[in-house]
Amino acid sequence: MQDPSAIELRLPDESDDSLRALVEEAIRKADELPPHHRALANWARTEPRLGQAVCEVIYRLDRGTLRVATRNQESLSTAPDLLGSDSATHIAPERWLVHGWIQSAINLYFPLAQLETYRAGELEFFDKIPPKRDLASAGIRVVPPGIVRYGAHVEKGCVVMPGYVNIGARVGTGSMVDTWATVGSCAQVGKGVHLSGGVGLGGVLEPAGARPVIIEDGAFIGSRCVVVEGVLVEEEAVLGAGVVLTASTPIIDVTGANEVVHKGRVPARSVVVAGVRPRRFPAGEYLLPCALIIGQRSESTDRKTSLNAALRDFSVSA
Repeated sequence: MQDPSAIELRLPDESDDSLRALVEEAIRKADELPPHHRALANWARTEPRLGQAVCEVIYRLDRGTLRVATRNQESLSTAPDLLGSDSATHIAPERWLVHGWIQSAINLYFPLAQLETYRAGELEFFDKIPPKRDLASAGIRVVPPGIVRYGAHVEKGCVVMPGYVNIGARVGTGSMVDTWATVGSCAQVGKGVHLSGGVGLGGVLEPAGARPVIIEDGAFIGSRCVVVEGVLVEEEAVLGAGVVLTASTPIIDVTGANEVVHKGRVPARSVVVAGVRPRRFPAGEYLLPCALIIGQRSESTDRKTSLNAALRDFSVSA
């Protein structure tokens, strides 16, 4: 089995900026080729440094020195107050910066990687990307048959039950990926997050620059929730069991006299449950899914205490 982190496959001395320039050159070369030749990674055969640059990006994603999305520091002080007006629809602000060239590098990596057989005891796999190695030295607990793919970064103190973390994803320290929870490619999960059983976080690689699903620090995602299409769940928010969030799902704050509708974003410390709202069609009136903000976790209390109180006070299923 080939070691994808082998130094001869990479460019360890290149700066991040230099790697970006090489990856962007690889993108141009690949785009000039017919689809069949692009799938065979012929662009890397003629200019090996381009392929090595792509491999170095994946290595740095795996080690956590690069990431697909980073918090926009300007948003910490200049983000508008989106909770202050009634009867409005709010689109998620750019709290996060997405590095599309890294997403492109992941796409370029697939034709470079070779299909190989991997074994874990009696289990056999045939794939291009091996499981992550050296889990014990990284301080990560992975329970069989949980999988963290090479090219994903899971920080020290995380627990991955029999779930799945895909390439390009990042999971912050102290977080739990519970049984059958999946963290899609490039999804960003913060520190101290709990992804309950069966949670599905969607992945995104194309188009380059598309925002991945982002779950910020301290959030609690209830059983069988689905979060896709780049939805942002802000710090310490709580999603009750079975909430489904897409980019177009109305997320309705019903705590005031007038509703406030968000899309693509769950505000910090919100407690959210699944709901429905009527919509009329030519054939009649039907109920379409939405999500309801029914309260807030207290900012002044301990996270664990606040979470328990939220689940109890608002009768939210976890």
